Amino acid sequence: MSVDELCINTLRILSMDAIQKANSGHPGAPMGMAAMAYTLWDKYLKHNPKDPKWINRDRFILSPGHASTILYSLLHLTGYDLPLDELKNFRQWGSKTPGHPEFGMTPGVEATTGPLGQGFCNGIGMAIAEKWLAERYNRPGYNIIDHYTYAIVSDGDMMEGITSEAASLAGTLKLGKVIYLYDDNDISIEGSTDITFKEDVGLRFKAYGWQVIGPVDGNDIDAISDAINKAKGESRFPSLIICKTIIGCGSPNKQGKCSSHGEPLGIDEVVLSRAKMNWQCSEPFKIPDDSLVHFRKAIEKGKTEQDNWQKLFHSYRNLYPDEYKQLIRDLNSELPANWDEGLDTLFTDADLKLATREASGQIINII
Repeated sequence: MSVDELCINTLRILSMDAIQKANSGHPGAPMGMAAMAYTLWDKYLKHNPKDPKWINRDRFILSPGHASTILYSLLHLTGYDLPLDELKNFRQWGSKTPGHPEFGMTPGVEATTGPLGQGFCNGIGMAIAEKWLAERYNRPGYNIIDHYTYAIVSDGDMMEGITSEAASLAGTLKLGKVIYLYDDNDISIEGSTDITFKEDVGLRFKAYGWQVIGPVDGNDIDAISDAINKAKGESRFPSLIICKTIIGCGSPNKQGKCSSHGEPLGIDEVVLSRAKMNWQCSEPFKIPDDSLVHFRKAIEKGKTEQDNWQKLFHSYRNLYPDEYKQLIRDLNSELPANWDEGLDTLFTDADLKLATREASGQIINII
C-alpha cells in the first residue's frame, strides 16, 4: 500500500470510527470524498496548522457540513490543536467536534456549515474579500494578499437556490481564485439523485461563467491533481472540478448506497470495511505511524510558507507604511478616524419623505 493510499484510508477509518463511537453521523460522504480531500490538503492547500489565522492562508470550506469527520480528521492529522480525544468525542456535548463544523469552536474551521449551500456562498464571499484586498493593497513584487479559496461541495449544495445566486455572482466578478471540488456521488438521503436532481451541473456552471473541469475519477489522485493544476492555470474564471465519487467508499456492503449516508455503518460493517481496506489494526482510532508522519509534514511546510510571507510583509511595511497601517486596520475591522464625518448634516427637513432605500444609499456612499 502506497503512502498516499494509506493516508486516504486513514481518513476513511478515522471518520468511520468517530461516527460509530458516537452512534450518530454521516459516514458515506467523508469516506467517498477522502481521496479528493487528501489530494487538496496534501499537495495544494497553503496553511500553517500552528497559526490557523495566518492572513494569507488558503481558505478551505467543507460545504456539506454533515461530512464533518473528514475535516476533523484532516485537522488532527496535519497538526492543528485538535487532539485525537476530540475525534473520540465527536458529537458529544462540550467537544470541539460538533456534528456540523462551527466557526470559532474548532481551530482551522473557516465557516459554519450544515445548511446546504451556505458554505458554497461563504467561500464566494471570502474570495471577494481576497480580490478586493489584493487590488487595494498589493504592489509590484509585493503580493501580500494572494491566496485561493477552495471548497468541497455536494449534490445537496447544488440543489439549493442560494448556490445559484453565489455561483452567478462569482462568474460575473471573475473570481479566478475560487476552486471548488464537486463531490458528485449520485446519492442523496432518499436514494439516487435521479429521483430529485437530474440537471446537467456542468452546463449550468458554464452558463454562470465558470471553468468546468471533468468529470474526473474522484479516487484518482493524479487525475484530481491535473484538474487542480488546470484550475490554478485559469485566472479569469472560477473553477468547478466535477469529481465522480462513490459514497461510503471502502464499505463492502454499503458503498454506493444511501444506507451509508446518514447513519453509522454498524459494528459488523466496520470490521468488514477494515478488511476491505487491508487495515492491519482492529483497534478504533489507531493511526499508522507512516500515515501520521506524512500528514505532519504540513507543519514544517506551513511554517516555511508563512515565514517567507512574513519576510515579504516586513519589507512591504517599510516601503509602504501608509498602506500597511490601512491594511492592518481593515484586517482588524477597525474604522478610520472621522469615518462618520458629514453624516450629521447629510439630511435636512426637506428629506423627511425620502425613501429609505435612497437614504441608505446616500449614507453608505458617504461612509
